[in-house]
Amino acid sequence: MSHEVYSAMSNSIDLRSDTVTRPTPEMREAMMQAEVGDDVFAEDPTAIQLEATIAEVVGKEAAVFVPSGTMGNQLAIRLHTQPGDEVLCEADCHIAHYESGAPAALSGVLLRTIQGKRGSIAARQIADHVRHGYEWEARSSLLCVENTHNRAGGTIISIDDIRAVCKESRRHGLALHLDGARIWNATAATGIPEKEYAAGFDTVSVCLSKGLGAPVGSLLAGSRELIARARRFRKMFGGGMRQIGFLAAAGLYALEHRRGRLVDDHQNARILAEGIDTVAGLHIDPTNVDTNIVMFSSDDPASDVVDRLAEVGILMIPFGANKIRATTHHDVSDLDIEVVISHMQAIFGRR
Repeated sequence: MSHEVYSAMSNSIDLRSDTVTRPTPEMREAMMQAEVGDDVFAEDPTAIQLEATIAEVVGKEAAVFVPSGTMGNQLAIRLHTQPGDEVLCEADCHIAHYESGAPAALSGVLLRTIQGKRGSIAARQIADHVRHGYEWEARSSLLCVENTHNRAGGTIISIDDIRAVCKESRRHGLALHLDGARIWNATAATGIPEKEYAAGFDTVSVCLSKGLGAPVGSLLAGSRELIARARRFRKMFGGGMRQIGFLAAAGLYALEHRRGRLVDDHQNARILAEGIDTVAGLHIDPTNVDTNIVMFSSDDPASDVVDRLAEVGILMIPFGANKIRATTHHDVSDLDIEVVISHMQAIFGRR
C-alpha cells in the first residue's frame, strides 16, 4: 500500500469493518507491560490468564488462544468431524462464505447449508437436512450457529431459538459449535450473559479484534479434553505461537474496558440507519439494525456508491451487487456518524 493511500485511509471515517480499530495508548501500555513466556511450552502467564478468563466468561472448562476467528472455527470443525462428514450451517454464515473453503481443505468435510431467516435457522429445519447415516451418504456430525450474524446485518439469534436448535440437534446426535465472534454485541444489546448463549454448545469461538478492538486474536473454548486436542490441531494448522502475552494482554484490556461501551456502537449504528433512510436511492429498514452492522441496498451498483463515498473519505464495503455494509466501532464517534449522514445526503440527495 502506498504512503498516499495509507494516509488517505488514516484520515477517513472507516466503516468497512470493526476489525479496523487500532490500539489506544492505554492498550499499547498494557501490551508493553505484559509478562510473557513460550506459549507452545504452555509457559506464557498472560495467555494462560486470558484463556482462563474467556473460559469463565463463556461458561466452559478451558480455552485456547488462536490468531484468528477462522482458525477458531476450523479447529472446532476438525475436533467434531471426520473426513467425509457433513457440517450443517446457515446459508449465509461466515464459515460458508469467508473462510476460504477451509472445511474441505483442512478437515475434508462438506458444508450442508440451511437457508435461515435473518441468519437464524428454525429447529424444524434440522430434521430435513440431517443425513441419516446410510453408507452412500455423507454423515451429518456437526451444526454451527453464528451469533451475531454478519451477513444478515449483525442480527442477534434469540436465546429461545438457540435453545430449540440445540435441543433438536442433540436429538439427531449432532455436535454443536457456536461462532461467537461478535457474541459480545449480542450480550451488550440484550443483557443475556455470553455463557447463556454458549451453554448448549460443545465449543464456542470468540473474537477480540472486532468490537472489542484488540489488534489480534480469537479464542476457542470447550471442555478440557476438547481444548487439549485443539492445541495439537492448532500446532498442525500453523497456529502455535511463542511469546503471545503481548497479544493476550490486549485481549484482557479489551475485555475489561471495551465490553461495556459496545452499546455506543449500537446506538451509532441505529442513528446511521435512520440517516440512510432519508437518502434518495438508498433503502433500509432501521428497525432491522440489532447491533453494530448496518446493511442497506442502493438503486445504483454498490461499487459505485462505495466509490463516491470514498472520494469524500467515507469508507464502506460492497456486500453484493446492490448491497452495502457499514460497521460502527470504537474508532467511529457520534460526530463521525453525523458527518457521514450529511455527506450521503449531499451526494445522493434527500428523499
